Amino acid sequence: MWATCKEFWIMPGNKPWELKTPGRRPADTRERRRVLIVCEDSKSACDYFKSFKIDSKRAEVFPVGMGMNTDGLVEEAIKFKGIAVKECQPYNEVWCVFDRDSFPLGNYIRAFELARANDIKVAWANEAFELWYLLHFNYHVAGISRKQYKAKLKPNLEYDKADKTIYDQVKPFQATALKFARKLERHWRDMGEKFPERQNPSTSVHKLVEFLNELVELGSTD
Repeated sequence: MWATCKEFWIMPGNKPWELKTPGRRPADTRERRRVLIVCEDSKSACDYFKSFKIDSKRAEVFPVGMGMNTDGLVEEAIKFKGIAVKECQPYNEVWCVFDRDSFPLGNYIRAFELARANDIKVAWANEAFELWYLLHFNYHVAGISRKQYKAKLKPNLEYDKADKTIYDQVKPFQATALKFARKLERHWRDMGEKFPERQNPSTSVHKLVEFLNELVELGSTD
């Protein structure tokens, strides 16, 4: 069972990143990355990021299913980040993972504004996180509703939001997904569209995946 952030902060025992002197940052932060991932989705996205084989001595990643609006999710991440600093256990990086879904546009835009103002990284998908899975098999540039993603995935993946094995099922095609996600990113850049809320489909999930892959490659500290 993964601990919640609040449980983690009061967890006893020595961790590689614990500070002997309050206010001092741990040496060799590449070896001791401490990462928080906050997800609005307690199933698909959360389970996906839990599946990365990251050595807990290098990083502990906490996808926390919040089930709340996009800007509310970022506000929670900001709180977690602040408490961690006060506890002298600052995160090296904090990420929020959310999709456009049916949330009000104003909340979606405010989520990005809050993230930028508080140095929170965002892995978004417009309209749905399932776009990331779709890119493992096909390049997709046409805007569709979130209800259509399951049908689009069906020829290649029997998608079930609660299936905890999706990471393993799509992992062999991850290089394709990264390539298509970057291509989609270039598409919107070439179109001159800078605002994620106007980019359908779009995603930055690949950036978080690339970051986590780097931690995986660091291997064990033993």
